[in-house]
Amino acid sequence: MSEKEIPKDLDEEEPQGSMTFLEHLEEFRWRLIYSFLGIVVATIISWIFIDYLINVILLKPAEDSGIVLQNLKPFGQVYVYLEVAIIAGIVLSIPNIFYQFWKFIVPALKENERKYISVIVIFSSICFIIGIAFAYFVILPFTLSFAANFGSQEISNQFALNEYLSVILSVMLGAGVVFELPMVTYFLTKIGILTPMFMAKYRKYALIIILIISAFLTPADVVSQIILAIPLAFLYEISILISKFVYKKK
Repeated sequence: MSEKEIPKDLDEEEPQGSMTFLEHLEEFRWRLIYSFLGIVVATIISWIFIDYLINVILLKPAEDSGIVLQNLKPFGQVYVYLEVAIIAGIVLSIPNIFYQFWKFIVPALKENERKYISVIVIFSSICFIIGIAFAYFVILPFTLSFAANFGSQEISNQFALNEYLSVILSVMLGAGVVFELPMVTYFLTKIGILTPMFMAKYRKYALIIILIISAFLTPADVVSQIILAIPLAFLYEISILISKFVYKKK
């Protein structure tokens, strides 16, 4: 069949023209630069509101849980303020990071798939923010209360500032990442690595992995682990439905 005889709708379904390896590297470099610039701008904005962020992220959870914080390093608070500003900058720039990632893989997408990039970016960002919010309002209160009240009454539980911040950030960012499961499923199904049949077949093993992940993200009691495991199991079921939808479209 000649080129003129190819139906227009079929021709539009084909991906964009292939790029050379060096062109892919150049495109990847610019996406990284755009992502980094977004983080820098968001970090500067976060630094403007750093006192509020410190109060919300560090002081309020400690106060609610009865935790006494100690700074054990000469410039400990300086490093903590910088770390909070940078992490907040990364979180604020998550939509831009997701956008740059999907723009990088656009050449591999068909014409009818590219129009969903904005929706995917928004949904991915929402999932990440929901994960952070869930960790902050649900998981951390149980985790910090357990850590503050565990042990002998004769021993005062006082927390080093940097260690306390490490727990806060690991739980919040970890929850944000695992809440991206639906979007990871979409991408892996799209490129043919994952199928809904595989996910349904190994559901029971996935639940075990979810419990293990919950144990790592909640260094506290069993209740906190179960609180995180329940929404993750729910997300897994949603991911199976997403995988089915993508699989049928393929």
